[in-house]
Amino acid sequence: MAEVLVYVDHVDGAVRKPTLELLTLARRIGEPVAVALGNGAGDTAAALAEHGAVKVLTHEAAEYADYLVVPKVEALQAAVEAVSPAAVLIPSSAEGKEIAARLALRIESGVITDAVDLEAGDEGPVATQSVFAASFTTKSRISRGTPVITVKPNSAAVEASPAAGSVEALSVSFSDKATGTKVTSRTPRESTGRPDLTEAAIVVSGGRGVNGADNFSIIEALADSLGAAVGASRAAVDAGWYPHSNQVGQTGKAVSPQLYIANGISGAIQHRAGMQTSKTIVAVNKDAEAPIFDLVDYGVVGDLFDVVPQLTEEVKSRKG
Repeated sequence: MAEVLVYVDHVDGAVRKPTLELLTLARRIGEPVAVALGNGAGDTAAALAEHGAVKVLTHEAAEYADYLVVPKVEALQAAVEAVSPAAVLIPSSAEGKEIAARLALRIESGVITDAVDLEAGDEGPVATQSVFAASFTTKSRISRGTPVITVKPNSAAVEASPAAGSVEALSVSFSDKATGTKVTSRTPRESTGRPDLTEAAIVVSGGRGVNGADNFSIIEALADSLGAAVGASRAAVDAGWYPHSNQVGQTGKAVSPQLYIANGISGAIQHRAGMQTSKTIVAVNKDAEAPIFDLVDYGVVGDLFDVVPQLTEEVKSRKG
């Protein structure tokens, strides 16, 4: 069976959930070979092996932290040359998509971004994408070279599938281009204690109907009761009620959780583009004609200031 390279997104050896999802998808089309780079790369092996990696290629060097994405691109290029894989899978983050595009150019191949599913095909992996603001679903494959595919978080379930996970050192030689753009400073992101918006299994969002920054505490309370991330519509962000980093939509972040709860959000196409691939969608809006109700699995016509606190209390009582 052909090998499939999986780029490992990790923080000092702690593997992030989208990588484990990629291992599930990789097993559909071949044998997963993980590529872990940077500080703590060797510490990822146990988690990767538990989730199906037959081999873990590691390389630790200061360049991965000190410079932008090019060192990672060159390491993946070295891995492609060493393994000759059936495909390269990368988490579909902003950095991941840049790495994928640069890698595809380096190896003279094509790239597919934001896939939501992956299956084996007679002529190579077939990727499913949700396009045109999630109005259409397409299936496509790369017709030239080694397919480079980025996959959106929450596109597959994390499944344990113990494998050998043998660790091998990856030989990487950096070019002058790898050190062309240096990272001069970093500011740690302020922790809220909530899941990352793009990776969360549940997202609770607020829109124009929240009617003020102080009222987002109602949205946060529901999110915390569910262990969810908090999102916001563009209208709420533009009004200064919630940070831009939490915006869901075409000009914000695209999310695909198991459950998406939209509160006081009308359902403009800009917002729908960022959340329409959610598995189950619930909306609370006092306007029965709001476009969001054309999209949802469950809709509540009512004032969010009445509905959301009751829902929060119900969740707490059931958990208690």
